[in-house]
Amino acid sequence: MASDVHVAPVTAYIDANVRPWMNAPIIIEELRDHNKRHARLTPSDINDMDAAWRAEFSGNTGPLIDTVIGSRLSKFLRDRQVAAGGVITEIFVIDAKGLSVGESEVSSDYWQGDEPKWQKTYLTGPGVLFVDKAEKDGSTQTLQSQASLTICDPQTGLPIGAITIGINLDAL
Repeated sequence: MASDVHVAPVTAYIDANVRPWMNAPIIIEELRDHNKRHARLTPSDINDMDAAWRAEFSGNTGPLIDTVIGSRLSKFLRDRQVAAGGVITEIFVIDAKGLSVGESEVSSDYWQGDEPKWQKTYLTGPGVLFVDKAEKDGSTQTLQSQASLTICDPQTGLPIGAITIGINLDAL
């Protein structure tokens, strides 16, 4: 399909430029910690947290956003985005509940569990790469596609989260 012409170059970029660092110790450690702290969250808790994030998002700051964006993981992700020279528009790491653990750019919602980027990776299992359709991103104002991958614990081989990378298709 003509609408899928971006999948091969995005996949090649991810394989060459993201897979080498996507299992960095900081990512694995933060996912393990986040998953432990959030293991007992209920759907109601998650909805409340997502609502709080959305309320904070209008001012681009608040305790929940500040905690995520101010983390060592988010700094790591921002450094990777900068190093990509404009090809990567955003990166976020998502835990086992579908919640953001780290973000290179502030996203409009905290809970990603209702979106294909998490459902088609974490819920599907190890080794998954999901390249979404190409579209103009409202926050980055670029023609992009999001590539998402399952992150597995290197000790157990089991999924512990996912990573989503926004790819500027015009920069590939």
